[in-house]
Amino acid sequence: MSPSTRRFLALDVFRGMTIAFMIIVNSPGSWSYAYDPLEHAAWHGFTPTDLVFPSFLFAVGAAMSFSLDKFKGHPSLEVTFHILKRTALLFLLGFLMYWYPFFRVSDSLEISAFPLSETRILGVLQRIALCYGLAALSIWFLGQKVTYILAGLGLFVYWGILLAFGVPGDPFSMTGNAGLHVDLALFGEAHLYHGEGMAFDPEGLLSTLPAFANVIAGYALGKHLQQRGSAADTVIKIILAGAVACGLAVLWDFAFPINKKLWTSSFVLLTVGLDLIILAVLLFFLPLNARKNALVSFFEPLGKNPLAVYLVSEILLVTFYLIPIQDTRLWPWLYETLYQPLGNDFGSLLMALSFMLLCWSVGFWMDRKKIYWRV
Repeated sequence: MSPSTRRFLALDVFRGMTIAFMIIVNSPGSWSYAYDPLEHAAWHGFTPTDLVFPSFLFAVGAAMSFSLDKFKGHPSLEVTFHILKRTALLFLLGFLMYWYPFFRVSDSLEISAFPLSETRILGVLQRIALCYGLAALSIWFLGQKVTYILAGLGLFVYWGILLAFGVPGDPFSMTGNAGLHVDLALFGEAHLYHGEGMAFDPEGLLSTLPAFANVIAGYALGKHLQQRGSAADTVIKIILAGAVACGLAVLWDFAFPINKKLWTSSFVLLTVGLDLIILAVLLFFLPLNARKNALVSFFEPLGKNPLAVYLVSEILLVTFYLIPIQDTRLWPWLYETLYQPLGNDFGSLLMALSFMLLCWSVGFWMDRKKIYWRV
Protein backbone atom coordinates (compact mmCIF):
# COMPACT_ATOMS: atom_id res chain seq x y z
CA MET A 1 0.00 0.00 0.00
CA SER A 2 1.36 3.41 -0.95
CA PRO A 3 1.83 6.17 1.59
CA SER A 4 -0.88 8.29 0.00
CA THR A 5 -3.34 5.39 0.21
CA ARG A 6 -2.61 4.94 3.89
CA ARG A 7 -3.04 8.60 4.62
CA PHE A 8 -6.32 8.52 2.76
CA LEU A 9 -7.38 5.66 5.06
CA ALA A 10 -6.98 7.92 8.10
CA LEU A 11 -8.60 10.78 6.21
CA ASP A 12 -11.57 8.60 5.22
CA VAL A 13 -12.09 7.67 8.87
CA PHE A 14 -11.81 11.33 9.89
CA ARG A 15 -14.36 12.35 7.25
CA GLY A 16 -16.58 9.42 8.17
CA MET A 17 -16.56 10.39 11.84
CA THR A 18 -17.40 13.96 10.87
CA ILE A 19 -20.32 12.93 8.66
CA ALA A 20 -21.67 10.51 11.28
CA PHE A 21 -21.59 13.18 13.99
CA MET A 22 -23.07 15.75 11.59
CA ILE A 23 -26.06 13.50 10.89
CA ILE A 24 -26.57 12.79 14.60
CA VAL A 25 -26.65 16.47 15.61
CA ASN A 26 -28.85 17.40 12.62
CA SER A 27 -31.53 14.78 13.28
CA PRO A 28 -32.64 14.57 16.92
CA GLY A 29 -35.96 12.90 17.49
CA SER A 30 -37.19 16.23 18.80
CA TRP A 31 -35.45 19.61 18.76
CA SER A 32 -36.99 20.20 22.18
CA TYR A 33 -34.92 17.39 23.66
CA ALA A 34 -31.20 17.06 23.11
CA TYR A 35 -28.17 16.65 25.34
CA ASP A 36 -26.19 19.88 25.68
CA PRO A 37 -23.05 18.60 23.83
CA LEU A 38 -25.27 17.83 20.82
CA GLU A 39 -26.41 21.43 20.45
CA HIS A 40 -24.53 24.42 19.06
CA ALA A 41 -23.45 27.12 21.45
CA ALA A 42 -26.22 29.71 21.62
CA TRP A 43 -23.75 32.47 20.69
CA HIS A 44 -20.30 32.90 22.23
CA GLY A 45 -18.80 29.65 23.48
CA PHE A 46 -18.13 26.18 22.14
CA THR A 47 -19.65 22.70 22.18
CA PRO A 48 -18.52 19.46 20.47
CA THR A 49 -21.24 20.04 17.87
CA ASP A 50 -19.52 23.26 16.81
CA LEU A 51 -16.53 21.21 15.65
CA VAL A 52 -18.43 19.29 12.97
CA PHE A 53 -18.57 21.78 10.10
CA PRO A 54 -15.00 23.14 10.45
CA SER A 55 -13.77 19.53 10.56
CA PHE A 56 -15.39 18.92 7.20
CA LEU A 57 -13.66 22.00 5.77
CA PHE A 58 -10.38 20.76 7.26
CA ALA A 59 -10.92 17.39 5.56
CA VAL A 60 -11.63 19.14 2.24
CA GLY A 61 -8.24 20.84 2.50
CA ALA A 62 -6.43 17.65 3.43
CA ALA A 63 -7.94 15.83 0.45
CA MET A 64 -7.05 18.77 -1.80
CA SER A 65 -3.37 18.35 -0.92
CA PHE A 66 -3.51 15.05 -2.80
CA SER A 67 -6.04 15.83 -5.54
CA LEU A 68 -4.34 18.99 -6.84
CA ASP A 69 -1.13 17.03 -7.45
CA LYS A 70 -2.72 15.20 -10.38
CA PHE A 71 -2.95 18.51 -12.27
CA LYS A 72 0.77 19.17 -12.24
CA GLY A 73 1.89 19.90 -15.79
CA HIS A 74 -1.66 20.63 -16.99
CA PRO A 75 -2.52 24.01 -18.58
CA SER A 76 -3.75 26.56 -16.07
CA LEU A 77 -6.89 27.15 -18.13
CA GLU A 78 -7.85 23.49 -17.79
CA VAL A 79 -7.21 23.50 -14.04
CA THR A 80 -9.14 26.73 -13.57
CA PHE A 81 -12.11 25.30 -15.46
CA HIS A 82 -12.07 22.16 -13.30
CA ILE A 83 -11.94 24.15 -10.06
CA LEU A 84 -14.68 26.57 -11.11
CA LYS A 85 -16.90 23.73 -12.36
CA ARG A 86 -16.57 21.85 -9.08
CA THR A 87 -17.21 25.04 -7.12
CA ALA A 88 -20.35 25.81 -9.13
CA LEU A 89 -21.72 22.26 -8.85
CA LEU A 90 -21.21 22.15 -5.07
CA PHE A 91 -22.86 25.54 -4.69
CA LEU A 92 -25.80 24.52 -6.88
CA LEU A 93 -26.30 21.26 -4.95
CA GLY A 94 -26.38 23.20 -1.70
CA PHE A 95 -28.86 25.71 -3.09
CA LEU A 96 -31.17 22.98 -4.44
CA MET A 97 -30.93 21.05 -1.18
CA TYR A 98 -32.29 24.02 0.78
CA TRP A 99 -34.99 24.60 -1.82
CA TYR A 100 -36.15 20.95 -1.70
CA PRO A 101 -38.97 19.87 -2.01
CA PHE A 102 -39.61 23.05 -4.06
CA PHE A 103 -43.01 23.59 -2.46
CA ARG A 104 -44.30 24.30 1.06
CA VAL A 105 -46.67 22.23 3.19
CA SER A 106 -48.53 23.98 6.01
CA ASP A 107 -49.49 22.39 9.33
CA SER A 108 -52.94 21.83 7.84
CA LEU A 109 -51.28 19.99 4.92
CA GLU A 110 -52.03 22.73 2.41
CA ILE A 111 -49.49 22.93 -0.42
CA SER A 112 -48.23 26.31 -1.59
CA ALA A 113 -45.45 27.57 -3.83
CA PHE A 114 -41.89 27.98 -2.61
CA PRO A 115 -40.79 30.86 -4.84
CA LEU A 116 -37.20 31.33 -5.89
CA SER A 117 -37.35 34.82 -4.40
CA GLU A 118 -37.58 33.31 -0.91
CA THR A 119 -34.92 30.62 -1.10
CA ARG A 120 -31.78 30.66 1.02
CA ILE A 121 -28.72 31.38 -1.11
CA LEU A 122 -25.87 30.53 1.25
CA GLY A 123 -25.44 27.43 3.41
CA VAL A 124 -23.20 24.51 4.32
CA LEU A 125 -22.37 23.15 0.85
CA GLN A 126 -22.21 26.68 -0.51
CA ARG A 127 -19.55 27.58 2.06
CA ILE A 128 -17.62 24.40 1.23
CA ALA A 129 -17.82 25.35 -2.46
CA LEU A 130 -16.57 28.90 -1.94
CA CYS A 131 -13.77 27.86 0.42
CA TYR A 132 -12.68 25.06 -1.91
CA GLY A 133 -12.68 27.34 -4.94
CA LEU A 134 -10.74 30.12 -3.20
CA ALA A 135 -8.23 27.69 -1.70
CA ALA A 136 -7.63 25.71 -4.89
CA LEU A 137 -7.21 28.80 -7.08
CA SER A 138 -4.95 30.49 -4.55
CA ILE A 139 -2.69 27.44 -4.20
CA TRP A 140 -2.52 26.89 -7.96
CA PHE A 141 -1.76 30.48 -8.96
CA LEU A 142 -0.04 31.94 -5.88
CA GLY A 143 1.70 28.90 -4.42
CA GLN A 144 1.63 27.36 -0.99
CA LYS A 145 3.62 29.92 1.00
CA VAL A 146 1.66 32.93 -0.24
CA THR A 147 -1.61 31.08 0.38
CA TYR A 148 -0.58 30.22 3.94
CA ILE A 149 0.25 33.87 4.58
CA LEU A 150 -3.06 35.01 3.09
CA ALA A 151 -5.00 32.54 5.25
CA GLY A 152 -3.28 33.82 8.38
CA LEU A 153 -3.75 37.46 7.43
CA GLY A 154 -7.39 36.77 6.67
CA LEU A 155 -8.02 35.96 10.33
CA PHE A 156 -6.75 39.40 11.37
CA VAL A 157 -8.46 41.19 8.47
CA TYR A 158 -11.79 39.62 9.44
CA TRP A 159 -11.30 40.72 13.04
CA GLY A 160 -10.53 44.23 11.86
CA ILE A 161 -13.57 44.38 9.58
CA LEU A 162 -15.94 43.37 12.36
CA LEU A 163 -14.42 45.95 14.69
CA ALA A 164 -14.36 48.74 12.10
CA PHE A 165 -17.75 48.22 10.46
CA GLY A 166 -19.84 46.55 13.15
CA VAL A 167 -22.19 48.46 15.43
CA PRO A 168 -19.99 50.54 17.78
CA GLY A 169 -19.79 48.91 21.18
CA ASP A 170 -21.56 45.78 19.91
CA PRO A 171 -19.58 44.46 16.90
CA PHE A 172 -19.80 40.77 17.85
CA SER A 173 -23.55 40.46 18.42
CA MET A 174 -26.04 38.83 16.08
CA THR A 175 -27.61 42.14 15.12
CA GLY A 176 -24.48 44.30 15.31
CA ASN A 177 -21.93 42.32 13.29
CA ALA A 178 -20.77 43.61 9.91
CA GLY A 179 -21.35 40.24 8.24
CA LEU A 180 -25.10 40.53 8.71
CA HIS A 181 -25.15 43.94 7.05
CA VAL A 182 -23.14 42.61 4.09
CA ASP A 183 -25.55 39.70 3.60
CA LEU A 184 -28.62 41.94 3.89
CA ALA A 185 -27.18 44.36 1.35
CA LEU A 186 -26.17 41.66 -1.16
CA PHE A 187 -28.93 39.06 -0.80
CA GLY A 188 -31.80 40.61 1.10
CA GLU A 189 -33.63 39.35 4.16
CA ALA A 190 -35.71 36.77 2.26
CA HIS A 191 -32.62 34.89 1.08
CA LEU A 192 -31.03 34.47 4.52
CA TYR A 193 -31.36 31.77 7.16
CA HIS A 194 -34.18 32.44 9.65
CA GLY A 195 -33.55 29.65 12.15
CA GLU A 196 -32.20 32.10 14.73
CA GLY A 197 -35.56 33.90 14.97
CA MET A 198 -34.40 36.62 12.59
CA ALA A 199 -32.68 36.97 9.24
CA PHE A 200 -29.09 35.94 10.00
CA ASP A 201 -26.94 33.48 8.08
CA PRO A 202 -24.28 31.58 10.06
CA GLU A 203 -22.73 30.71 6.68
CA GLY A 204 -22.67 34.35 5.59
CA LEU A 205 -20.44 35.68 2.86
CA LEU A 206 -18.04 37.71 5.02
CA SER A 207 -17.34 34.87 7.45
CA THR A 208 -16.20 32.76 4.48
CA LEU A 209 -12.91 34.66 4.83
CA PRO A 210 -11.85 33.04 8.13
CA ALA A 211 -13.40 29.69 7.11
CA PHE A 212 -10.93 29.69 4.20
CA ALA A 213 -8.19 29.18 6.82
CA ASN A 214 -9.77 25.90 7.99
CA VAL A 215 -9.36 24.49 4.48
CA ILE A 216 -5.80 25.78 4.14
CA ALA A 217 -4.86 24.26 7.51
CA GLY A 218 -6.07 20.87 6.28
CA TYR A 219 -4.14 21.33 3.05
CA ALA A 220 -0.96 22.23 4.96
CA LEU A 221 -1.28 19.10 7.09
CA GLY A 222 -1.76 16.92 4.01
CA LYS A 223 1.36 18.35 2.35
CA HIS A 224 3.32 17.93 5.58
CA LEU A 225 2.36 14.26 5.78
CA GLN A 226 3.37 13.72 2.16
CA GLN A 227 6.80 15.17 2.89
CA ARG A 228 7.39 13.80 6.41
CA GLY A 229 5.31 10.65 6.55
CA SER A 230 3.35 9.64 9.64
CA ALA A 231 6.07 8.35 11.95
CA ALA A 232 5.68 8.76 15.70
CA ASP A 233 7.74 11.96 15.88
CA THR A 234 5.58 13.55 13.16
CA VAL A 235 2.40 12.59 15.01
CA ILE A 236 3.75 14.10 18.22
CA LYS A 237 4.62 17.36 16.45
CA ILE A 238 1.12 17.55 14.98
CA ILE A 239 -0.41 17.06 18.43
CA LEU A 240 1.84 19.80 19.85
CA ALA A 241 0.89 22.14 17.00
CA GLY A 242 -2.76 21.43 17.73
CA ALA A 243 -2.28 22.16 21.42
CA VAL A 244 -0.55 25.47 20.61
CA ALA A 245 -3.39 26.47 18.28
CA CYS A 246 -5.96 25.68 20.99
CA GLY A 247 -3.97 27.69 23.52
CA LEU A 248 -3.77 30.70 21.22
CA ALA A 249 -7.51 30.42 20.58
CA VAL A 250 -8.25 30.57 24.30
CA LEU A 251 -6.07 33.68 24.65
CA TRP A 252 -7.65 35.35 21.60
CA ASP A 253 -11.08 34.57 23.01
CA PHE A 254 -10.63 37.40 25.54
CA ALA A 255 -10.57 39.96 22.70
CA PHE A 256 -12.37 38.12 19.89
CA PRO A 257 -14.81 35.58 21.40
CA ILE A 258 -14.95 32.01 20.16
CA ASN A 259 -18.17 31.93 18.15
CA LYS A 260 -19.20 29.39 15.54
CA LYS A 261 -22.09 31.41 14.11
CA LEU A 262 -19.78 34.37 13.45
CA TRP A 263 -16.93 31.96 12.56
CA THR A 264 -14.54 34.14 14.53
CA SER A 265 -10.79 33.84 14.10
CA SER A 266 -10.40 32.41 17.61
CA PHE A 267 -12.98 29.77 16.61
CA VAL A 268 -10.84 28.91 13.58
CA LEU A 269 -7.73 28.43 15.71
CA LEU A 270 -9.59 26.28 18.22
CA THR A 271 -11.17 24.02 15.61
CA VAL A 272 -7.96 23.68 13.61
CA GLY A 273 -6.12 22.77 16.80
CA LEU A 274 -8.67 20.13 17.75
CA ASP A 275 -8.72 18.71 14.21
CA LEU A 276 -4.93 18.40 14.22
CA ILE A 277 -5.06 16.47 17.48
CA ILE A 278 -7.89 14.20 16.33
CA LEU A 279 -6.27 13.39 12.99
CA ALA A 280 -2.91 12.83 14.68
CA VAL A 281 -4.53 10.27 17.00
CA LEU A 282 -6.07 8.55 13.98
CA LEU A 283 -2.67 8.45 12.29
CA PHE A 284 -1.23 6.88 15.43
CA PHE A 285 -3.80 4.08 15.31
CA LEU A 286 -3.54 3.77 11.52
CA PRO A 287 0.23 3.70 10.93
CA LEU A 288 1.84 3.23 7.54
CA ASN A 289 1.51 -0.56 7.65
CA ALA A 290 -2.00 -0.55 9.11
CA ARG A 291 -4.71 -2.88 7.95
CA LYS A 292 -8.40 -2.20 8.13
CA ASN A 293 -9.99 -2.70 11.54
CA ALA A 294 -13.46 -2.28 13.02
CA LEU A 295 -13.01 1.50 13.28
CA VAL A 296 -12.05 1.77 9.63
CA SER A 297 -14.72 -0.65 8.44
CA PHE A 298 -17.48 1.39 10.04
CA PHE A 299 -16.43 4.95 9.21
CA GLU A 300 -14.71 4.41 5.85
CA PRO A 301 -17.96 3.98 3.81
CA LEU A 302 -19.11 7.39 5.05
CA GLY A 303 -15.72 8.95 4.43
CA LYS A 304 -15.50 7.67 0.88
CA ASN A 305 -18.85 9.20 -0.09
CA PRO A 306 -19.27 12.21 2.22
CA LEU A 307 -21.17 14.37 -0.27
CA ALA A 308 -23.61 11.63 -1.27
CA VAL A 309 -24.31 10.54 2.31
CA TYR A 310 -24.75 14.13 3.49
CA LEU A 311 -27.23 14.92 0.70
CA VAL A 312 -29.12 11.69 1.34
CA SER A 313 -29.36 12.51 5.05
CA GLU A 314 -30.72 16.02 4.44
CA ILE A 315 -33.21 14.99 1.76
CA LEU A 316 -34.45 12.01 3.76
CA LEU A 317 -34.88 14.14 6.87
CA VAL A 318 -36.94 16.76 5.03
CA THR A 319 -39.02 13.97 3.47
CA PHE A 320 -39.71 12.38 6.86
CA TYR A 321 -40.96 15.76 8.09
CA LEU A 322 -43.23 16.09 5.02
CA ILE A 323 -45.10 12.76 5.11
CA PRO A 324 -48.42 13.15 6.98
CA ILE A 325 -49.59 10.52 9.45
CA GLN A 326 -52.28 10.69 12.12
CA ASP A 327 -52.59 14.49 12.24
CA THR A 328 -48.83 14.94 12.45
CA ARG A 329 -45.75 14.17 10.35
CA LEU A 330 -43.80 10.91 10.08
CA TRP A 331 -40.68 12.10 11.92
CA PRO A 332 -42.37 13.35 15.11
CA TRP A 333 -44.77 10.40 14.97
CA LEU A 334 -41.88 7.93 14.94
CA TYR A 335 -40.21 9.75 17.83
CA GLU A 336 -43.35 9.95 19.98
CA THR A 337 -44.36 6.34 19.21
CA LEU A 338 -41.07 4.44 19.29
CA TYR A 339 -38.40 6.53 20.99
CA GLN A 340 -39.87 9.04 23.46
CA PRO A 341 -41.16 6.24 25.76
CA LEU A 342 -37.48 5.44 26.38
CA GLY A 343 -36.89 8.94 27.74
CA ASN A 344 -37.06 12.41 26.23
CA ASP A 345 -33.35 13.16 25.70
CA PHE A 346 -32.23 9.53 25.41
CA GLY A 347 -35.01 8.69 22.97
CA SER A 348 -34.16 11.76 20.90
CA LEU A 349 -30.50 10.67 20.73
CA LEU A 350 -31.43 7.07 19.96
CA MET A 351 -33.57 8.18 17.04
CA ALA A 352 -30.71 10.31 15.71
CA LEU A 353 -28.38 7.29 15.98
CA SER A 354 -30.91 5.12 14.17
CA PHE A 355 -31.18 7.66 11.37
CA MET A 356 -27.40 7.91 11.13
CA LEU A 357 -27.23 4.11 10.73
CA LEU A 358 -29.84 4.30 7.98
CA CYS A 359 -27.67 6.84 6.13
CA TRP A 360 -24.60 4.72 6.88
CA SER A 361 -26.27 1.77 5.15
CA VAL A 362 -26.51 3.90 2.00
CA GLY A 363 -22.79 4.65 2.21
CA PHE A 364 -22.03 0.99 2.88
CA TRP A 365 -24.08 -0.12 -0.14
CA MET A 366 -22.35 2.44 -2.38
CA ASP A 367 -18.95 1.29 -1.16
CA ARG A 368 -19.81 -2.35 -1.85
CA LYS A 369 -20.95 -1.41 -5.35
CA LYS A 370 -17.80 0.72 -5.85
CA ILE A 371 -19.97 3.79 -6.43
CA TYR A 372 -18.13 6.96 -5.44
CA TRP A 373 -19.84 10.25 -6.12
CA ARG A 374 -17.50 13.07 -7.07
CA VAL A 375 -18.32 16.48 -8.54
